[in-house]
Amino acid sequence: MHSQFTAESSSNGMVERDFVVGDVPGLWSPTSGADRAPLTFDVIIAGCGPTGAMLAAELRLHDVRVLVLEKETEPKSFVRIVGLHIRSIELMAMRGLLDRILEHGRQRPAGGFFAAITKPAPKGLDTAYAYLLGIPQPVIERLIEEHAIELGAQVRRGCAVADFEQDDEGVTVKLADGEQLRARYLIGCDGGRSTVRKLLGVGFPGEPSRTETLMGEMAVGVPQEEIAAKVAEVHETHKRFWLRPFGGRVYSVVVPAAGVSDRAEPPTLEDFKQQLRTIAGTDFGVHSPRWLSRFGDATRLAERYRVGRVLLAGDAAHIHPPIGGQGLNLGVQDAFNLGWKLAAQIRGWAPETLLDTYQAERHPVAEDVLDNTRAQMELLSTEPGPQAVRRLLTELMDFDEVNRHLIEKITAIGIRYDFGEGPDLLGRRLRDIDVKQGHLYGLLHRGRGLLLDRTERLTVGGWSDRVDYLADPTAVLDVPCVLLRPDGYVAWIGDDQQDLDDHLSRWFGKPAN
Repeated sequence: MHSQFTAESSSNGMVERDFVVGDVPGLWSPTSGADRAPLTFDVIIAGCGPTGAMLAAELRLHDVRVLVLEKETEPKSFVRIVGLHIRSIELMAMRGLLDRILEHGRQRPAGGFFAAITKPAPKGLDTAYAYLLGIPQPVIERLIEEHAIELGAQVRRGCAVADFEQDDEGVTVKLADGEQLRARYLIGCDGGRSTVRKLLGVGFPGEPSRTETLMGEMAVGVPQEEIAAKVAEVHETHKRFWLRPFGGRVYSVVVPAAGVSDRAEPPTLEDFKQQLRTIAGTDFGVHSPRWLSRFGDATRLAERYRVGRVLLAGDAAHIHPPIGGQGLNLGVQDAFNLGWKLAAQIRGWAPETLLDTYQAERHPVAEDVLDNTRAQMELLSTEPGPQAVRRLLTELMDFDEVNRHLIEKITAIGIRYDFGEGPDLLGRRLRDIDVKQGHLYGLLHRGRGLLLDRTERLTVGGWSDRVDYLADPTAVLDVPCVLLRPDGYVAWIGDDQQDLDDHLSRWFGKPAN
């Protein structure tokens, strides 16, 4: 006997299809015991920042029912500029979002990222998007959230996770107002002070903040030429100091703080004036602040990204100093890695260990980011020893190989996942190459796998419901065929059908027929 659940219209007007328990084993369980609420959602995501919203969008590409809970009632009002690095720009292109985002951003050359050492980007970076895209944080968050909602995700603001309990069938999520919800999985994308991580009992080892920096936007009372001259003078020794024009008389101000304070307490305008006078000898006549904040250099990494049916992503899994501008990018890339794998688990075709590869692949990436931000923070110190190392590294970066390595590290295009023995391209992302249908990334908008076959002899067979196929002998590749995962990483290289089938099974489960 089959139980049937028919979804009601969602908040965006979309009506979900019927789900029949039994026809898809384990997909839905309308009743999980007499004392449990129905499994209303496949996934509940705590946090609607860029990571949570992007994860919701990735899940919706596979018809997964998603609810995003955001404790804040309104989006951020202050305008802080963040940067999308090359790999994140590529991912936006892969999902058809880049043109929309480019309208709101400003491109700048992909150089000078590592510890603010001014070096140009090396020539011939392996990407079609060799730039940094500066964009206001509220704008990128809004665009990604709109993308998720357009795909059918539900977002509820003013809702905070207070507690949860998980069992073999799902997770019961308790909200601050007492409401209870049920889902198959809960994902904590709720920031560095993650409630989900704390309730899960996952350790968050690392180092607390040793230094603190004040950051804000405010009007200035002295001429631009005077500001530029003083900033250039101070920046010779204080690399964490700058004033940059934001429009009119308004400047973005970043200045080292005197000590480490409670980050829950915003700084005052007087705090800024005092620190500006201490470091620059003048407060530049700052007044009329738009917003004021502080950030530290705490560096922590969650011991585990998954416990049962609860997972962590973004700042809930890792925090580090903002030097190099990697934080938002790291979280968005977590979402791309996790989304298709969790969807495969929910849709019922995931290989047994697929979901485990999320931590296996992303935890080492976060470790590397934490290490390179630790190194960069040392190089920003005004002490003689770190300054000597900085001068030496500045010389070494004149060698193309060194500069290229550091740029690829910061922009995440140098990542290689461990997929076993094989050509260097195996486990790496593939750039947006030209194909007969236009550009490769244009074929990845649906979040499916792709077999790019230059031999025109292979087939995806029973995996065609999960993997697309393109026969193109003109594709700009040095290998006969590649199998791409939905996140754009090369899962297989070769020209043998049986070997391909083995790897299709490894990443995409059993064939449908």
